[in-house]
Amino acid sequence: MRKQIIGTLIFLLLALPHSVFSASEENEPAAQAPEAPKLESGSNWRLVRSVEIGSSGKFVQLVLIDHSVYTDKTVYSAVINRLCNADDDFCRIRFWSQERFIPEKATMSVEQNKQLRAEYLVNKTAGTKQLRWSCTVDPDKKHCF
Repeated sequence: MRKQIIGTLIFLLLALPHSVFSASEENEPAAQAPEAPKLESGSNWRLVRSVEIGSSGKFVQLVLIDHSVYTDKTVYSAVINRLCNADDDFCRIRFWSQERFIPEKATMSVEQNKQLRAEYLVNKTAGTKQLRWSCTVDPDKKHCF
């Protein structure tokens, strides 16, 4: 009889799935993935992503402006003041008013370029500082692209 009980116990141990014995692990909290750093945002705008230009170590900030206020230039100024510091040697920001057109990388498709609302660039090494607008934001042909 004792051999029969031992045999049955061995059979049950081998026949039961592993998950029955790991039930206590399910009650423990799963290891949390580290949170991604929170991206900058402000009133009527949000930094969607920052992408490296090739392997230069320089980045382009890709920003979404609320579509309802994309012609308000003060929103763009607020973003520039928040994302670029006066002592930065390089700062580049591109602005869109529809998130679906914001590229995943620094290069843009023709359609993404058409939907670009503004671009800000400071490159002290090259002596460049410019803010360019799409003609939908600033219809003055002297200032728009």
